[in-house]
Amino acid sequence: MTCRALHFVFKIAERTKTIKFFRELLGMKILRHEEFTQGCEAACNGPYDNRWSKTMVGYGPEDTHFVIELTYNYGVDDYKLGNDFLGITLKSSKVLENAKLLGWPVEVEDNMSYVVAPGGYKFYVIDEPQPVDKDPVVNVMLSSTNLTKSMKFWNEILGLKIFNQNESVIELGFDEDQAKLKLRDIGEPINHATGYGRIAFAVPTSDLKSYQENAINNQYKILTPFVTLDTPGKASVSVVIFADPDGHEICFVGDKEFRELSQFDPSSEKQLDKYIVKDEARKLKN
Repeated sequence: MTCRALHFVFKIAERTKTIKFFRELLGMKILRHEEFTQGCEAACNGPYDNRWSKTMVGYGPEDTHFVIELTYNYGVDDYKLGNDFLGITLKSSKVLENAKLLGWPVEVEDNMSYVVAPGGYKFYVIDEPQPVDKDPVVNVMLSSTNLTKSMKFWNEILGLKIFNQNESVIELGFDEDQAKLKLRDIGEPINHATGYGRIAFAVPTSDLKSYQENAINNQYKILTPFVTLDTPGKASVSVVIFADPDGHEICFVGDKEFRELSQFDPSSEKQLDKYIVKDEARKLKN
């Protein structure tokens, strides 16, 4: 399976609290952690040219699970949320049990329970046993101002299949067994603010330039043209960054190299904890 949903990127200001939320409440594992001394060529950490870190968290290996990328920019203490990101849906009664044990608020919206991560990101929870043979992440929901335009871009230009559709919602993906992208018409302009995220998909590396050409020929915006990014000591990965009609950022990466890059690192949790301690000590000094 070479076309697949990979991860969603959050920019986080409170790394210590956020990691606690993902580890202890959502029950995700630390899969990888990387530290960088300067900004990313493809704006992976947003429009910042500073030291930053990337932490991948999820319920299982990146080869088979949709995971979360937590981007932490040192020295950036706050991000403003817009109305672009609506939530991620998980299937896991365990999350609700953990919330109760931790005293974490559980809210209800349209008969669906949800918890809110530090920073304001919503995670909707289906109150059913967490699957062990399947990814518990069901979908990522983003805003749309025009579902017809959204569908044309995601389905016709990027090739995602339509799995569900009605007047206000469309759900797309590359495969039935993968986490889906859910787009909801919110009936008002979209504001991405400074807390905007990015969704990533893997496709055959040899197809990246044709996806880019197709988007350009249809007058869609390319945020970062085809480029190969280096990660010290790991595989180099080629990417193209698109913007959909509503300005949502989409990263298409070459599948083969990304599989090499994204292997589970058993030392990552200790590395992350070490950097958190150092950062907290630095903040206390300041």
